[in-house]
Amino acid sequence: MAEDRLRYSDEELEEFKTLILDKIEKAENDLTMLKEVFVNDLNNGTDDTSPTFKAFEEGSETMSKESNAQLAARQEKFIRDLRNALVRIENKTYGICRVTGKLIGKERLKAVPHATLSIEAKNKQY
Repeated sequence: MAEDRLRYSDEELEEFKTLILDKIEKAENDLTMLKEVFVNDLNNGTDDTSPTFKAFEEGSETMSKESNAQLAARQEKFIRDLRNALVRIENKTYGICRVTGKLIGKERLKAVPHATLSIEAKNKQY
């Protein structure tokens, strides 16, 4: 049983590393797009000087900017967590639950590659 082992093999760690690097690349692309949208939103042109410009539209734009900023912050955290997972791979501590000390299931790590808690430990938090 995989959970009886102390750590994942070097081959398994290499598989996770490839998965994480792919996720980092996609996440960085998404973050770049979010930042570009945010920068473009800041350039209002002359729209906001038009007499027909409505407060409702302005409020909606502000909410959209805030939403994009929140998404960008979440994406930055996700990238940071993935990079931390790469460090754990290099240290050969990747996939070990920080609460139970047992191996986190492979399926969980494939779904959430930056996980530091097993399902068992995660469920105990609630």
